[in-house]
Amino acid sequence: MDIAENIAAIRKRIAGACDRAGRDPDSVRLMGVSKAHPAKQVREAIDAGLKLLGENKVQEAKLKIPECPGGAKWHFIGHLQTNKVKDAVRFFDMLQCVDSLHLAEEINKRAEQAARTLPVLLEVNVAGEASKFGYQPDQMLQELEALNDLPRLEIHGLMAIPPYVSNPEAARPYFRRLAELKRRCEDSFGTPLPELSMGMSGDFELAIEEGSTLVRVGTTIFGPRTFKSAQSKQET
Repeated sequence: MDIAENIAAIRKRIAGACDRAGRDPDSVRLMGVSKAHPAKQVREAIDAGLKLLGENKVQEAKLKIPECPGGAKWHFIGHLQTNKVKDAVRFFDMLQCVDSLHLAEEINKRAEQAARTLPVLLEVNVAGEASKFGYQPDQMLQELEALNDLPRLEIHGLMAIPPYVSNPEAARPYFRRLAELKRRCEDSFGTPLPELSMGMSGDFELAIEEGSTLVRVGTTIFGPRTFKSAQSKQET
């Protein structure tokens, strides 16, 4: 496997999707989802020009991030437990996982203690799946004002993981639903939200066509997951 070639191929596909949608390719960022992949592979990706990484286990990230070159940005993209918030605030540049006011308040408290302001995305359960975390859309809209009042959080947009489907085209309605929800949030805030994080290895081109600004790609960059640290095992 050549990680640099994989990244180049994905960037070409991103450009093609942007062309079909009449968008500037620079309006879409590529995130490498490095969870369960060793730091060696992540370093290869960074050397190939990938500067945005996503992890979903705080304990695994605590070990991996210090082993990787500086300059890369790290986003947390998993379910965040309140007892892991302190470390998440320390190690990550953005949290794409705010799914309750309670969690947001804990992040705000820890960010205050760390004397930093933290960009976040609100995670939405667009299909109402019982097996997934994320805000129900109506609840999120009800709590927007309280979320926006937290002084140490900057709400940059929305994130979602649609249901797994064998035909990627079947995910399109969920992407459209999240894009519409973002517009409703923008109307409520009275200001644009820059980020719409949606689309993964199997469907990122469709997500771009529906407005995604950040696609999260793991397997297509790094291959099948083979690595699992002892710390990450403790969290599963």
